[in-house]
Amino acid sequence: MSKLRLLVGTRKWAFVLTSDGKRQKWDITGPHFAGWEIYHMKGSPADPDRIYASQCSGWFGQMIQRSNDGGKTWEAVGNKFVYEGTPGTHQWYDGTQHPWEFKRVWHLEPSLKDPDVVYAGVEDAAMFRTDDGGQNWQELAGLRAAKGNLWQPGAGGMGLHTILLDPSNPNRIYIAISAAGAFRTDDAGKTWRPINSGLKSQYQLPDPDAEVGHCVHRIALHPSRPGVLFMQKHWDVMRTDNAGDSWNEVSGNLPTDFGFPIDVHAHEPETIYVVPIKSDSEHYPLDGKLRVYRSRTGGNEWEPLTKGLPQQDCYVNVLRDAMAVDSMDSCGIYFGTTGGQVYGSSDSGDTWTAIVRDLPAVLSVEVQTLK
Repeated sequence: MSKLRLLVGTRKWAFVLTSDGKRQKWDITGPHFAGWEIYHMKGSPADPDRIYASQCSGWFGQMIQRSNDGGKTWEAVGNKFVYEGTPGTHQWYDGTQHPWEFKRVWHLEPSLKDPDVVYAGVEDAAMFRTDDGGQNWQELAGLRAAKGNLWQPGAGGMGLHTILLDPSNPNRIYIAISAAGAFRTDDAGKTWRPINSGLKSQYQLPDPDAEVGHCVHRIALHPSRPGVLFMQKHWDVMRTDNAGDSWNEVSGNLPTDFGFPIDVHAHEPETIYVVPIKSDSEHYPLDGKLRVYRSRTGGNEWEPLTKGLPQQDCYVNVLRDAMAVDSMDSCGIYFGTTGGQVYGSSDSGDTWTAIVRDLPAVLSVEVQTLK
């Protein structure tokens, strides 16, 4: 029987949860990296016991950690993230130009085939790659050439938070940046172009059809259809069927289309999940009811999933990297909240259970299906 491993990053520590294929009882280890913010942890598809973690502290800065034994022990690896050449400037909150400054790693995406190859999305937004297990990092500077001088941070900063590797084409990578938009490379990161046609940002941008500057919160794809992507935008849930060349809104009957995470069912490419919250100024579930919404039609038609979730006086948020799906025959869905709960469903979202409670605010959740 397969086993599951959940990697949970929080405001103060990291935790590793394990279960058998029934997913009814979970063992928790940790806390790891006491006192540090763990922005993201992710395991290598090529070697599940190879896990990378990004930890950050207001006092001690940024560190990258690596485990070779499934999270039992960790070692610090390379942490030198240097922008290539003369970094230049980007737009600041007030519209003036501001120098590029490295602050932290938001997201780590291991290669699908090589455990030593990892991509890192950082703030100020840029893409880095290591080929030696995290010891050395090089910027893929072609990304910032895609009108980087016009990028401007959102309320939470200007971080590269999503990296999607196309399993059918090793040269194609999608990324998303808050608040610059979505971008694609078709030559393994040498050159990039914005893929934001169809996005509207009438509240954030003077030009609602601007090529860059859109506040994309998260993008997701199903491995069997890597040209079809789903997006949770600052407002609007969006879909593209042509690898980002154009986007269409699929918010449909959602009670609000503001949110952060979005994910796709492991075996049903048209089944997607979002967690709507009230607004961009009030980050909590509408009416104090924690509801995951599911569409089985690739958008537009949505149903609330509430069984096992609090339906009164709930005022938590679910952040962009805090939702994941497993690849079991009965697909499991997991998400963590800013209230420190991690919820899981072993039946595609029909019912939910709190796997663990009372953690620090959850920043990221990833799941590994182990043989």
